[in-house]
Formats: sequence, structure tokens, C-alpha cells
Amino acid sequence: MNTEKLFNKEVMSLDTYIMFKLKEITSELTPELNAKNRAPISLSMGAPTANPPKILINRLKEILDEDGIHMYSTPKGEKYFRDAISKRMKNRFGVDMDPETEIFSLIGSKEGIANLVRFITTPKQNEFDKDIIIVPDPCYASYLQFIKCSGAKAYPMPLTKENNFQPDIETIYNQIIKDGYKKENIKALFINYPSNPMGISGNKDYVQQLINFCRKHDILLVSDAAYADLYFDENEKPFSIFELEGGKDVGIEFYSFSKPYAITGWRLGWVCGNKDIIQRFGKGKSTIDNGIFKAMQKACAEILNSEEGDKYIEEGNRGYARKQAIMVKGFKELGWPIDEKTVPHTTFYLWLPIPKKYDSAFKFCEDVLRTSGVVLVPGNAFGEKGEGYFRLSYVCSDEQLQEVIDRFKQDGFYFN
Repeated sequence: MNTEKLFNKEVMSLDTYIMFKLKEITSELTPELNAKNRAPISLSMGAPTANPPKILINRLKEILDEDGIHMYSTPKGEKYFRDAISKRMKNRFGVDMDPETEIFSLIGSKEGIANLVRFITTPKQNEFDKDIIIVPDPCYASYLQFIKCSGAKAYPMPLTKENNFQPDIETIYNQIIKDGYKKENIKALFINYPSNPMGISGNKDYVQQLINFCRKHDILLVSDAAYADLYFDENEKPFSIFELEGGKDVGIEFYSFSKPYAITGWRLGWVCGNKDIIQRFGKGKSTIDNGIFKAMQKACAEILNSEEGDKYIEEGNRGYARKQAIMVKGFKELGWPIDEKTVPHTTFYLWLPIPKKYDSAFKFCEDVLRTSGVVLVPGNAFGEKGEGYFRLSYVCSDEQLQEVIDRFKQDGFYFN
């Protein structure tokens, strides 16, 4: 069958998602790497490798025997699930969320963001008629795919050292108009703090500027807070946009259970915020799915505000702090110009420049994989401004992380 006639041109232009592509390449190289004592060590996937909280697993097993638990749920989420989220938003951020009108369950925040893009944009053929979503550059790679697939335009908001990772949003807005796009087609501004891939935290004054900008121009502010609980310095404690004036007027925020509780395969999350946006989003969602498995909703509702859940997150964050220290020390020994005062203490990512002798992030990551068996992600997978950098995830064991440093030394991968 002619797939080019079957699928739209945006879908036909998509490549395999970078993380799965790296996994395929690594699988092909594994026999060769094993033969030379360089069994693959993956620092690519942004997913915790620890086991979930034991109390969560045990509670899920008990719930599985409850009457009615295996029946359809609702796309909105069971009341106990939304009530728990409302309580969590109050406990964690001090913000009030109405569980009836301002919270909606998600089959993972990725699904929710993809559906949001689909709901707020209309495919256009003419380049300058396209709906615009402003996204950080670099950004979570899936944003770019979601937007492209929807026939819209992802307009970059460059995050660079020169602008202190806080670009002037009015300047970007004016450039969009100057480039020939229509201001009425600018639908949303995406932010992601703490950041994937850079790990940087948000600044309240800057985010307040973004809120004010969105209010002025009637643009939706979309906050992706998937890493909000992954921090190990109180001075960099992530915040909610709803802690700031006007946040709920123009904003919604996406959350995930995946990272803090190490349940990436369960696929649970939520979106909250402006009730009109949430309700309209929910009408679209209700035509697509029947909601999350009720047993998982119930178990996660119980862990969300529990002492055991908070202790699990705190212990995990202490582990990430230790792992980050291993990698920072190791890469400094390898000559990388790392200023420990500016290394973010959030997420489980390091964002580093490629060695001086390379002019391509892809080439550097390819050489490291083929020579040392270490899987890294080239920075340009996250946007044009990512060229010249690479991302690594320090989620594997301390011993494997040290092995990475040892292999770099043995195989000659130094910065200079």
C-alpha cells in the first residue's frame, strides 16, 4: 500500500523518536561492544531506574481485589484521584485547585501535551498561515514532533548563556510578526522548569514577565512541570506558575507521576489550571480515551500526600545529588569547563559542551558509543541551539557512572 498517500505529509516527515532510535542503534552494536569489554551503559533515557516505593506496589496489589476496580474509569479521573491532586497542589505549592473544574487526569503528561497541541491548532498548508507555538530552544524533543504533526509551527525561544537563559519574549513576539506570521495565530508559549534537557530552574521574576506577556497578548501559557519534585537544593526548589499573579488567568500546568515515583511505565499524570481551558481540553479528551486504570489511580492518590511518598522522593533526590557529584568530578578530571557554582541542582541531567576537536554533537556521541559503549544524546536533538552540546542522564548505578568516567579516560575522550 502507498503509505505516502495514506498518511499526511507531516507524519511522513517524522523520524523515529531520538530515544528509541538510540536504543535501536545500541542494540545493533551490543555484540560488538560486548566483545571488546565495552558493554553498553545508557545515559540517554530520562527515566529513573530505581524501584518504585514498596508501599505503592503493595497497595496496588491489595486494590486489585476490590469490586469494580477493573471497570471503566472516566477521562476526568476518579474523584479520589482529583481530590488527592488538589491536596498535593496545596501542600506542595500553596495553591488552590478545584478538583471538579481545574484538574483533569492524563495517561502521562506526554499524552496530555500532545493532545493539547492537537486541540488548540488547526493544520494549515501555507507556511505563514500556520498556528504558532513558542517553545524553548533547546527543549523536550517531543514538543517539536507534536507541533509538526499537528500542521503548526514551533517558533524557537533561544536559551543561551548570552541571554542568561531568559530571552526577551516581547522581542521574540515582534520577530514572529516581522517574519510574516500572524499575531492572531500565536496560540501558546511553552515553558519547562526544571528543564529537559538543560536541568535549569525557573526564576519567579522572569516567569512573572512571561505571565504578563501572555495576559497582554491573550496567549496560553503552558507549563510542563514534570520534574517539579526532582531537586536537591532548597534555593532551587521548583515552583508553580499559579504561585504568581495572574498565572491561572492564562496558564495550565502539566504534572507526571513518572519521575518522582519511578513509575514511568504506569503512565499517570494530570493537568491543572484555568478552568475554561481545562474544561474545553477535557471535552476533547473524553472523545479519545476512557481514563486511567482505577487501581493505579487509587494507589497513586494514596502515595501522593503520604509521609512514605515524601520520604521516597527525598531519598531519591539525595541519590541524584550524589550521582551528579560523581559525574561533575569525573568530567572536570577529563578537562570539561564545569563551574560547580552554576551546575543546576534539579532533574537528573547534565548538559555539557562537546570536546573542542568536534564540530558536531552527533559525531561526538556516535564516536563515544562505538568506542566506549556509552549512550549519550546529541544536543541538536533538542533544537538548533543544542548543537555543540550533549545531554547525559545520571540515573544508573554509581558504579556504572564511575565506569563511564574510567572508559572516557582509557579511550581518550578528553575535552581538550
